Amino acid sequence: MNLWESISSSWQAIYTNKMRSALTVLGIVIGVSAVVFLVSFGRGHQANVGAIFEQMGANALYVAALGTTPGGGRLTLEDAEALTNRNRAPSIAVVAPGTDTRANVVYGNEKHILAITGVTPEIAQIASYPIAEGDFISQQDVMRRASVAVLGSDAASDLFDTMSPLGESIRIGGRKFEIIGVVEERGSMFGRADDFVMIPLSTMQSRIMTQTSARGRPVQTIAIQAVSTEEVDAAMEQITAILRQRHHIREGEDDDFRIIDLREILNRMNQVLGIFQVFIGSVGAISLVVGGIGIMNIMLVSVTERTREIGIRKAVGARRRDILRQFLVESAMLSLAGGAMGLTMAWLGCLLVTGMQLGDYSVNAPMSIDIAVIALSVSIFIGLTSGIYPAYRAARLDPIESLRHE
Repeated sequence: MNLWESISSSWQAIYTNKMRSALTVLGIVIGVSAVVFLVSFGRGHQANVGAIFEQMGANALYVAALGTTPGGGRLTLEDAEALTNRNRAPSIAVVAPGTDTRANVVYGNEKHILAITGVTPEIAQIASYPIAEGDFISQQDVMRRASVAVLGSDAASDLFDTMSPLGESIRIGGRKFEIIGVVEERGSMFGRADDFVMIPLSTMQSRIMTQTSARGRPVQTIAIQAVSTEEVDAAMEQITAILRQRHHIREGEDDDFRIIDLREILNRMNQVLGIFQVFIGSVGAISLVVGGIGIMNIMLVSVTERTREIGIRKAVGARRRDILRQFLVESAMLSLAGGAMGLTMAWLGCLLVTGMQLGDYSVNAPMSIDIAVIALSVSIFIGLTSGIYPAYRAARLDPIESLRHE
């Protein structure tokens, strides 16, 4: 009996017991679809996280004060200016101080409490703020403390609905600001990332937040872009040295500021997501094992039911390897069918959820070829493994005893 005859015979046996075969492969179907879909979803989520951090700057560092209470840390505009000294900080390319608050923003009858961010033009070089219409805040706007504003996409839709906001005026904390630009939708998995208003930092300090300190004009964060990815660590050392000197921190004393390295945060999140993918993959693998047990069980039943058939085959010249191959092919076909149906279900599931909006988070579940190949290969391997014992048992049946079997 050649391979083609084994396949034909196995197909006839499977087709004869359609319901039993369908129930047998159900475990494989569930296992393969679960593994492929969940791993694809996990990869898509990981890609979304990477894209969000990419928007915040690939070589970016963010400096924040550890406290603003008396005796606590406080960053100033003068600190940011000191970090632009290329002689002392050659690894730093761009510095963008900023400060945030929340305030009432009013346009006509619309009134919303939005995040107000005082920025300098350099922030657009560090983080991604693509302009959908109009212009971004310029250096001239900062120098003359202009009453201009750039809106996030959500803020623009909340205040102006579908109308273009360019040239219109809004009131922030009772002060009038002209809208000069709207940022493209950026999206986030952390809430409404596009619900903000940006104004020049100098305007923020002089008209919205008029606080002063002995050190200078306070800011909440200083965004910094290193010259390159390789220079990020050197940039962190230079930032630490400059700020410790400016804040008069003695040797052995703790810093009154912290430096946030996005690479470290991204690496930690990727580790967590990697563990999550292993976990969800294990859940699907358990289903595959259960499906394999089902195949083994049904193949043992099939051997018992076809004992007389096996005896007749042996009596007319079938060898042990022919019987062994026949039952292995049958179990492989069952697992292959289950794997194919599982891949189809996973593919449909990925198509269904990709692009789905959960608030401001866009679901992404790309189905990769490597995931599909691995899942299908594992399902066939489990089918073959599950069929080895029943096939071996069938091959060892005594032909005389088999012919007597009723």
